[in-house]
Formats: sequence, C-alpha cells, structure tokens
Amino acid sequence: MTLRNSSALAALVLTLMGVNAAQAATATSETFGKLSDGSEVKAVVLKNAKGVSAKVITYGATLQSLWAPDRNGKAAEITIGYDDLKGYVETPQYLGVTVGRYANRINKGKFTLDGKTYTLATNNNGNHLHGGLKGFDKVNWTLASVKSGGKTGEASATFTYTSPDGEEGYPGTMKIEVTYSLSENNDLTIRYKATTDKPTIVNLTNHALFNLAGVGSGRSALEASLQLESDGYLPTNETAIPYGNIAPVKGTPFDFTKPAVINERVRDARDPQILIGLGIDHNYVLRGGVTKTPKQAVTLIDAKSGRGLKILTTEPGIQMYTGNFLDGKVPGRNGQVTRMGDAVAFEAQHFPDSPNQPQFPTTRLNPGETYTQTTVHHLFVAK
Repeated sequence: MTLRNSSALAALVLTLMGVNAAQAATATSETFGKLSDGSEVKAVVLKNAKGVSAKVITYGATLQSLWAPDRNGKAAEITIGYDDLKGYVETPQYLGVTVGRYANRINKGKFTLDGKTYTLATNNNGNHLHGGLKGFDKVNWTLASVKSGGKTGEASATFTYTSPDGEEGYPGTMKIEVTYSLSENNDLTIRYKATTDKPTIVNLTNHALFNLAGVGSGRSALEASLQLESDGYLPTNETAIPYGNIAPVKGTPFDFTKPAVINERVRDARDPQILIGLGIDHNYVLRGGVTKTPKQAVTLIDAKSGRGLKILTTEPGIQMYTGNFLDGKVPGRNGQVTRMGDAVAFEAQHFPDSPNQPQFPTTRLNPGETYTQTTVHHLFVAK
C-alpha cells in the first residue's frame, strides 16, 4: 500500500495503536500577527471531536482562546482576551499568558539566595509582580513542536524560551518549555519545565480568566458555583504581600470547602481582606501540598449553561482572582470592554513571596535540577 501524504500515514499509525483517527484531537498552525520588528507571532489551534477548541500563540506562550459547549451542545468562548496581537502587546492585564519567572508578588522586588541579595524590577505598588516589566508574557516564544493525535488522542503545541542571566534581575540563564495539550476527554493540560545554570528561583503559571456563562453573554462569571480543595488561605497586607500565616477559611467569605456562588462571598464587606483586594485576590493553600501527579483543586460550574471546569494541579497553591482590576478601559473580544467580575482566574502556583518566607514551600531551582509543573483544565457539562 502506498501512503500518499502524512495525514494518511498518521491515520494508519493511530489505527494500529487503537485510536480512531476521527476521534483524535488535531493541531493546526497559522499566523496570528507580526510585531513591530517584523517577527511573526504564530498560533496553534487545538480541537477535539467534542466541541472543545483552544488557540495558543507564541507571544507570551498565551492561551488566547478557549471554546466549550453547554448542555445543549452550543459552544462559546469561555476566556477573556483580545482579538488581535495589539491587545497582548500593549496592555498589562496578563490575559491567558504564561507568567514568569516568578508568578505573583515578591516583596519590594528583593530576595536573598546563598547570602546574596538580588534586586528585581518593581512594577506593582513597589513590589515585583509576574516577572517584572518584561516578564515571560512580553516575549515571543519559539514554537518548538506541533502534534496532532497520538496514542492518547492528544494534540499539542510546545513553546520554548531562554531567559538570559540577569533578565529582570534574576540570576542564571533559564531554559523554559511550556506544552499545551488537548485530549478527547476534554482535558486542556499545561506542562512546564525549566532548568538553570545558576541557583535561582522559579514559579510559573497561566493567567487565564474564565467566564463559563460565555464571554459576551452579559452574565457575570461570579454567578458560578465554586468549590475549592482548601481549608486555608494567605491573608495579605495592602500591597498583596502575605503576612506569612495560613488563616482558616471556615466562617469567612473565603470558605469554598462546599459549593457556593462566588458573588455571595466577594460582596461581604465585613472581612477587611475582601476590602483590601477589592474582592478575592488571594492564594489558597491546597490540601496535599506539592504532588507528583495533579490533584483536584477547583470545581467551577455555571448552572444556567451547564458548563463546568475542574482544575487539577501539582502545585501547592491556587491564586483566586475575581477580576477586581478589570476596569473597562481596554476593548476585549468583539470590541466589548471587560469589567470587574466579567471573569475569574485560578492560578496554580507556589506561594507569593516564597523566597522571603522560608516557611512556605521552596521555589529554589539549582543547576542540574528540572522544575516541573502540570495543571489540567477538565471541561465538562453538569447535569
């Protein structure tokens, strides 16, 4: 038998492995735009046969779009973002981007490692936030591979970036790899790897903001019901730096140990922590801590549409952010502004300011070690 093209070969391979080629998720690449220096920003569209699709772009190694069906099979965009490259280049909202070298905040942009104090760029109330002025979200990553199908039916796109020694003040040359994969089980998985040639710190995450009702539906993301696998959170000062203690959520607006509508909690002005963050913008301490395989962390359900999202992660924490600083000043998708409450983020991470708080799980990375992190976003339809 003569195979005339790679698609036929791929279909035969999948069949031999017991995977129906029609059911295997696909990956296709395209151009998303060009930067001012003329360099191309590429996009990869991941699709499966169940109506889930994700678009990821090289700029910021960003999840630019995610579509999922409701209980009637109608698909809608469920992440906020921008329709073109300009929004990602010019705005600081971190919509769907890969965040690094250090996700979240470092107090006053300083930390000490092996007796040496390092000074990082400060870009948020005198603190270092999400990697600084030029974090990984402002880098055009290399598209290293695009794969369709496979033994598990997964489609994937892998991005790589080498962060030079001293970038934004961090020690060590760091090589980073981020892989997005989509399965026929509706799992959008993000896998991170990093190595360094000098002792350094690292904390990577994705900053997607979700609205399971559908972006542009006119409904708040905070109408959704939420359950978190967490009994404690980190209270912060006025600049969102943790005090260092883990506070119990029981009896507070931060308690999502049982399903609760988000809106009913973020409007409780009796708790000063809600007032500090203009809502919730806090790290939840997950049961189980750092794990080798992803553990259940988040269950989010929009009752009206039936769309549901489960997040599983190897990380010890989840930063819940209720879109408190979405101010409506920047046009989002379809020319519509994005305002407070239009979306909610769950950032799988190590804790904020860990390099300065030794009681927190370490974020140190040494030469010869490999940092890994895996977070799974499982999309489903609730009954």
